[in-house]
Amino acid sequence: MDDSSVPPRNPFRTPQPAIVRRDYINTTEKKSILISQDKVPPMTYVDPDGDGEENIDDLIEELASLDGEYTVRTQIRKSMESKHSLVGQDPEFDTDITTGLTTTDALARRKKYGPNQLKEEKENLYFKFLSFFVGPVQFVMEGAAILALGLRDWVDFGVICALLLLNATVGFAQEYQAGSIVEELKKSLALKAVVVRDGKMAEIDAVEVVPGDVLRIDEGTIVPADGRVKTNYLLQVDQSSVTGESLAVNKCKDEVCYASSVVKRGEAYIVVTATGDNTFMGQTAALVNSASSSAGHFTEVLNHIGATLLVLVVLTLIVVWVSSFYRSNNIITILEFTLAITIIGVPVGLPAVVTTTMAVGAAYLARRQAIVQRLSAIESLAGVEILCSDKTGTLTKNKLTLSDPYTVTGVDPNDLMLTACLAASRKLKGMDAIDRAFIKALPNYPRAKEALTQYKIREFHPFDPVSKKVTAVVLSPNGERIICVKGAPLWVLKTVSEDQQIPDGIEKEYTNKMNEFAERGFRSLGVARKPMNRKWEILGIVPCSDPPRDDTATTINEAKTLGLSIKMLTGDAVGIARETSRELGLGTNVYNAEGLGLGGGGTMPGSEVYDFVEAADGFAEVWPQHKYNVVDILQQRGYLVAMTGDGVNDAPSLKKADTGIAVEGASDAARSAADIVFLAPGLSAIIDALKTSRQIFHRMHAYVIYRIALSLHLEIFFGLWISTMNECLNLQLVVFIAIFADIATLAIAYDNAPYSQSPVKWNLPKLWGLSVILGIILALGTWIALTTMMNAGEHAGIVQNFGKRDEVLFLEISLTENWLIFITRADGPFWSSLPSWQLAAAIFVVDLVASFFCYYGWFVGGQTSPIAIVRIWVFSFGVFCVMGGVYFLLQRSQTFDDIMHGRIPRRQRASQRTLDDFVVALQRVSVQHEKSSRNPEGGGGWDENNGRPAS
Repeated sequence: MDDSSVPPRNPFRTPQPAIVRRDYINTTEKKSILISQDKVPPMTYVDPDGDGEENIDDLIEELASLDGEYTVRTQIRKSMESKHSLVGQDPEFDTDITTGLTTTDALARRKKYGPNQLKEEKENLYFKFLSFFVGPVQFVMEGAAILALGLRDWVDFGVICALLLLNATVGFAQEYQAGSIVEELKKSLALKAVVVRDGKMAEIDAVEVVPGDVLRIDEGTIVPADGRVKTNYLLQVDQSSVTGESLAVNKCKDEVCYASSVVKRGEAYIVVTATGDNTFMGQTAALVNSASSSAGHFTEVLNHIGATLLVLVVLTLIVVWVSSFYRSNNIITILEFTLAITIIGVPVGLPAVVTTTMAVGAAYLARRQAIVQRLSAIESLAGVEILCSDKTGTLTKNKLTLSDPYTVTGVDPNDLMLTACLAASRKLKGMDAIDRAFIKALPNYPRAKEALTQYKIREFHPFDPVSKKVTAVVLSPNGERIICVKGAPLWVLKTVSEDQQIPDGIEKEYTNKMNEFAERGFRSLGVARKPMNRKWEILGIVPCSDPPRDDTATTINEAKTLGLSIKMLTGDAVGIARETSRELGLGTNVYNAEGLGLGGGGTMPGSEVYDFVEAADGFAEVWPQHKYNVVDILQQRGYLVAMTGDGVNDAPSLKKADTGIAVEGASDAARSAADIVFLAPGLSAIIDALKTSRQIFHRMHAYVIYRIALSLHLEIFFGLWISTMNECLNLQLVVFIAIFADIATLAIAYDNAPYSQSPVKWNLPKLWGLSVILGIILALGTWIALTTMMNAGEHAGIVQNFGKRDEVLFLEISLTENWLIFITRADGPFWSSLPSWQLAAAIFVVDLVASFFCYYGWFVGGQTSPIAIVRIWVFSFGVFCVMGGVYFLLQRSQTFDDIMHGRIPRRQRASQRTLDDFVVALQRVSVQHEKSSRNPEGGGGWDENNGRPAS
């Protein structure tokens, strides 16, 4: 009988009754290759990481040791040593590949092209420190210091200078510390390169590499410069840090390897074509430098507040000067009035308190493995409305995992897995991610795992981009040679069908499964085998994917409750991206970035592209420019955008975003461009930081309202007092009022603050409205204390019966101002939220000191009785209760918010809204009509399968 008429045998099956498989799979009994458990001791491999996954390194090393003299490294080295694998001359650089550059040539090219590193502009530390003395608030403080110096008021001069130095030192120290962390990371990532120089191999610093150098790269090498492959053997390179692709990319002869990519498999010689700023990474860095980097929304808010208060100070001074000149006051008196108004008119401690609040928050985040490189990024993060997140490693585990395989009828899944693992690399170093996933899945297939060590590899051919499969020739324990392949399902099917006719039922079922896995976003691999002198046998398909992190779906749901929209950006194909997005609950509106026209040259109108970007759940097949444009479009639509990333390809969009977030394992370029660097993996760390940033924002918002109200309080009161009575509080007491107000509230950085359930922004009109009203109430209370003393006599006022006027006013001002922070820090009534012990203790101590000032009459002379002090406390508490009630009502009033923004109240807007809705409806009809006229045959629209406009 002709052997070809006999169905192919199954060399992997255990002795058992034959399984009839439509004359396609072997029905002949044969001694099994899957050894029974009583003949082979079970293999045990410890789990050193304790992560629940079996350590497979020992197994891989054991498999490699079974192959004797054969190793893939040996095969590659032979290919490398073959003269036919090398190109004699590189015409672009005239480099002899076999001898490389001479030392003289290398030095000449170093002078011509410069070092192999990206140019960085080093910031002058002295100028950086001096920059903290620049700003509206700082200018007023500096003017006050000069004025105090002219008056020889050394106490005021010293205090003001100390506050200026404190503000500058704290801010500079925080930013310098963050910069030092990044510099240390850069030092730890210094690269080496193996080059051919003067006909010999030499290891040099990567910075010494020049164009034309011949580099030798192998598994694990970080490519130090762009270079063209000059050997014939296939190379697999992980360029995810450059392009964002999650799987290794095959590189053949004459293809370019990008700087910072990592060799995963194979060895090769490359000729350097570009170094430093001329590399692909360097061009990306240039895009980073061109990206506008915001100084931070809070910096703008502080400048706005400082400028506005400065204007109010000037207006108050004009009133004071006019009244003083009218009364013919001497110049010393006028200057003293000017100094008093200047000191109390601007929040001298505002920069210090704000910087301290954010610095404490940054330290808190650092303990949770989040390094803040720009303090104002904390405030920006609190207001973020859209988070553009990388998929690989942030939303997913960045570990390929096998799903349940499809097996052809009658095939044991253990047979399928054994064949697939035989067609895999047996090298621990640089092992392909797919091969590692198959080996890792072996504990789920115990019979395949036991049999695997019984085979020896005789030939191994890594993935071939032409045939799209991996091939291995193995020797079974009984000496039979078997060809095992795994690869693209369609190409594996083609390999088998060229050898024999596949039954229609099996072929149809196989094709349907292949399409199903593709639609679900899996990377699928077909598996087949061929015993020598037998026909090919197709076994099935194994789907693999990068699964979501265990906490990602829960974290995304939590993010939604916090008002945060998440858009996924990935270099993977649309199908994979859409399936991942669906699993995570993000939605399925995932589009091809280039098809959407984000790289330029799209067919859709710009406004329509903006609409798609705004409504999208994610984008696939993205490149650096796509990410940059997505962030830019969303910002143009008025959103505050955060961007996560880890690679060089993410750096431009990280810098462009309002908050750039470098995730765990990020590249040096990504860390440098980011505002916050996370050392912990996953999205949950980012959400925790988001909550913390909103708590910090709440503290700063409470303090800003408090501090503006204090400045307005004293401006109104002193301006009115000086202009009507030509008198003012003792200058030393004025300075201590300002100091007490800020020292007490330094502890706001440690306060118990809630986090908002929605993004928070600076509502400046409402903030000013609340501050003005609180300032007026404070001024009214102080004016009542002053005028009752006048009417009833200096020792017979309603709040005191013995003591000096300045002492009483000093204590009343200190108490009412210090207690105001208890009102602004609470979301509801002031008693609804208890302050932290640090804040309560700080205010209590300051109030106690102010009471001692009043009791002993420091700087004024004359004591105040304890009864009078108690009365002042009671009167101040009454003012405090009035402020608390007014603040609570106005804070929750939508009508007040509308009035502050100049909007029409809601009831009056009802008729206006009806008309607006009608106009919008007409516009939509017009747009639809325009689309129909452009495409009368009903084409166009959006191709859901490809994630791009339909042709």
